Amino acid sequence: MATLLRKIGLIRLHDRDTEDPKHHQGSLKGSKGNQKNNKHCQTNDANILSTPEIKARKLDQQAKEKPSGKDKQGKDAKEKQQTGGGGSKATSASSIPPPAPHRQHCTQVRTRRLMKELQEIRRLGDNFITVELVEDNLFDWNVKLHQVDKDSALWQDMKETGTEFILLNVTFPDNFPFSPPFMRVLTPRLENGYVLDGGAICMELLTPRGWSSAYTVEAVMRQFAASLVKGQGRICRKAGKSKKAFSRKEAEATFKSLVKTHEKYGWVSPPVSDG
Repeated sequence: MATLLRKIGLIRLHDRDTEDPKHHQGSLKGSKGNQKNNKHCQTNDANILSTPEIKARKLDQQAKEKPSGKDKQGKDAKEKQQTGGGGSKATSASSIPPPAPHRQHCTQVRTRRLMKELQEIRRLGDNFITVELVEDNLFDWNVKLHQVDKDSALWQDMKETGTEFILLNVTFPDNFPFSPPFMRVLTPRLENGYVLDGGAICMELLTPRGWSSAYTVEAVMRQFAASLVKGQGRICRKAGKSKKAFSRKEAEATFKSLVKTHEKYGWVSPPVSDG
């Protein structure tokens, strides 16, 4: 009996010693595995949860660092304007330099001078000359010379042909009154009297060398009227030639040529050998 009881006890002890440790180890391994699995799952869950937040933060940061479309366009436009590359209008506007200060000053001086002279001529009203602006341009005048020496042949021609005035065109350069105006005869067609091809006028005071800023338009016209008589100017009555109008282009070329001639020889007749 005792022997039987000892056997039963040994079997239970053996079962407890053999089964419990395995069971405990298995449970420990299972718990460790579960802990590992739980840890791994927690890590994955943390990554899954944090990824959208990180992405959102990155997107927000990128949005702050990168300008929007409108801001970018505005920035590009500013850069183009600063570098001068803002389209054809900006280029064309920047390619036109502002007028120099002395040029602005010359324009103001010319305007004031001509306004004063125009008012003075109209105020006198002596019917020596009258002035009309060409297309309301203050710097382009048509001047009518109504009177010359009444004892001259030219005055008689004017009476006989019913010519009430000699019409001249006077244009003023940018630096007037420091440079002379360009003056030419328009009608009638004159011969002699220092009136040359195209209606150009051979007068020293109309050249840069002979000009003075003190000369007024009225004074120049009086000098011209005197030179017409002195040079025995006449109204052309030849058939065909009398109706041929003077040309500005021809007048400019003639005046340029006579200025060169007088600069070479002075205001005297050149030698016959030189033509």
